[in-house]
Order: sequence, then C-alpha cells, then structure tokens
Amino acid sequence: MHGLAWCKLCTGSIQEVTPLLERAIRLSPRDPQIGHFYGLIGTVDLVQSHIDEAIIWLNKARSAIPGVPTFHAQLASAYALNGEAERAAAELAEARRLASDDRYSTIARWRAVGLAPERPKIRDLVEATPDPRSAGPLRAAWSWLKQTT
Repeated sequence: MHGLAWCKLCTGSIQEVTPLLERAIRLSPRDPQIGHFYGLIGTVDLVQSHIDEAIIWLNKARSAIPGVPTFHAQLASAYALNGEAERAAAELAEARRLASDDRYSTIARWRAVGLAPERPKIRDLVEATPDPRSAGPLRAAWSWLKQTT
C-alpha cells in the first residue's frame, strides 16, 4: 500500500494517497517502517499547504524512525512555512548531521560548486503567482531561505 501510495502521489492522484496510507497503518500498526507511512502523509499535507497537519505527521515519522534525514528536512520546511525559524533551523541542522552527503547543504555552497541556479526556483514561483494569497507559503519559504543562505 505504501508503494501504491507513492505511485498515486507521483501520478498526481494526491487525494488517494492518505486513505491508502491510513489503511496500511490500521492493517499493520506495529510495522517497523511505519515512520515512512507517516512521512508520506506529512509530505502530502506539506504539498497541499496543510502545514499544521504536516508537522503532526512528520513529527510522528521522525519519532518512529529518528535516523531518517528526510523527515528532519521536511519538518524544517514545514516549520519554516509556519514561521518557526528556530525549530526549522534545528531540524535542518539535524538533517545535515544525519545525511552522509551534502544534500542539505546551503544554496551558497551549491552555487559555489555549480549545482544551484543563480535564482532559486521558489523566487520565480513567488513572482509568477498572480494571486498573492496562494503565494503565502512560497513567500514565507523564500523569506526564510534568503535568511539562511
């Protein structure tokens, strides 16, 4: 069900993801990989700008499998979008500590080695969004990103 949920997410059937994962959780509540179920629900909430719900699910994911850097990085994103800069910074620092590579490195470092564009895509998204209300989470993320790089 977890694999099917990922397929649904990747093919754009986002509304079908959470019910599949909730069913998987009910069927296997002690699954050693349950943190990944929680994490995918949190990802769906994050994509849909349900930030408070995303934080709940991503915290569950992090608690279930604390060594997964992705959960910490996604929590950092959710906290940043929620205006909680200190918590975001702490989660990002933990993601960086846990990762065996530099995938959570700063944009400045990525630019230095030629891996990041001069203008992060989020800026383009914010500027291209015609309705300022729908750009709220993007503007918040862009603000936080500029402060940390």
